[in-house]
Amino acid sequence: MDRDRLVLGLAAVFAGVTTVLVVLAFVRQLFLLFLALPFAATTYIMWNHATGRLEARTRQRARRASGAGTRVGSNPGPGGFGATARGTAGRGAAGGRAGSGATADPGPTRREAYETLGLDPDAGDDEVRRAYRAKVKEVHPDAEDGDEERFKRVNRAYERLQD
Repeated sequence: MDRDRLVLGLAAVFAGVTTVLVVLAFVRQLFLLFLALPFAATTYIMWNHATGRLEARTRQRARRASGAGTRVGSNPGPGGFGATARGTAGRGAAGGRAGSGATADPGPTRREAYETLGLDPDAGDDEVRRAYRAKVKEVHPDAEDGDEERFKRVNRAYERLQD
């Protein structure tokens, strides 16, 4: 079963428990309202995690903390220069779960994304889409001169420009 759907289901259960406790608090004892608060907080956190908002917010804070133009995890480490391990909250190029690790790869900056697609920074959405489709055809792993790493880089660049 997909982890996100499981967490979303658990969040729904906690939301139900929270609702029951709030209703009982107004009907029976106001003390139950304080008991409902931890369930409500847990529901909020689980829902944010399952919908991906928690990951997006964490990446945004990491980007702000490390500086606007620098990438998180681009320092040399045991895996070589630029090697980053994606956390369990990170998503791979196909939207699945990645392996375990400590730092999340936020992807390329907007400037790097435009360079990867061979575009000017003032390019419109249609130009970005056309350049992406052309570049994907060139570097697709099933193509004659295809390269999986370049294909992933192009996909990450396009995803960055779609945000």
